[in-house]
Amino acid sequence: MMHMTMYWGTQVTLLFSSWKTDSWPSYALTLLACFLFSVFYQNMEDRRLRFKTLASTPAAAPPSQSAATFLLFKLGRGRTRWGNPSRIAEAVLFGVNSAIGYLLMLAIMSFNGGVFVAIVLGLSVGYYLFRNGDQEEVVEVENSCACS
Repeated sequence: MMHMTMYWGTQVTLLFSSWKTDSWPSYALTLLACFLFSVFYQNMEDRRLRFKTLASTPAAAPPSQSAATFLLFKLGRGRTRWGNPSRIAEAVLFGVNSAIGYLLMLAIMSFNGGVFVAIVLGLSVGYYLFRNGDQEEVVEVENSCACS
């Protein structure tokens, strides 16, 4: 039976019907997996934001080039907006981050208190490790939801 309120217990069905815990060791491994997956989510989000920042900064052209060569260099060496590899990689990273965020949300919707705490702690530790640095540039996040 699926719980509809928060509960504390070792019997959890998480994401798939085959992922069930029935003992303390399996429950502890599930909590560890949730924690590590949350830390990985913050790492991937940091990579995506850094890649977006790097991809959006204009590249410097060699000084002895003509204006036409400079325009081609600045536009991604003649590639169109849709064929730009940096935009494709950014879209793939966004898709991976979205999928991970939704899986974390669905795991929390198991309403198990331990899973909730493990995911929140993992997100906090991941933020501390990967996104809470002395970065001089300011990155504006489009959506603060953990799912996107």
